[in-house]
Amino acid sequence: MQTAPVLGDAEAMRAIGAIREELLRRGRAAVIAVADSHGELVALLRMAGAPLESGPIATNKAFTAARLRKPSRALGESVRTKGHDTAWYGDLRYLGWGGGMPVVVAGQVVGAVAVSGLSQDEDEELAGIGIAAALAGAGEG
Repeated sequence: MQTAPVLGDAEAMRAIGAIREELLRRGRAAVIAVADSHGELVALLRMAGAPLESGPIATNKAFTAARLRKPSRALGESVRTKGHDTAWYGDLRYLGWGGGMPVVVAGQVVGAVAVSGLSQDEDEELAGIGIAAALAGAGEG
């Protein structure tokens, strides 16, 4: 039997905490979502002042990054190149906007962190901060 690393609630909370701290430092607000390797939500934070529509968007970015095992932005780039939309994947949760990033441990995707509410580049940068925080404490929670 194989065992696999798991992105749990402790790692999710470290990711959310680090991203929240950075957003507060910048005087900004966003929604932060963390999903497991199946794309299912582990944790979600909608900061005060974040756009309401960013909640489902962050959740779907995390779903996409976890399920496809690559950044959510890659899906958008791919479907534009192929000339079809994300509905082609058969699940409306797939989203091709930047901001969802897979969390990789020992070459295996264990989940995803996503941010929504800012530009795609800022969302991705912040997701990276969350991933680093989650992985920095791996094995502690």
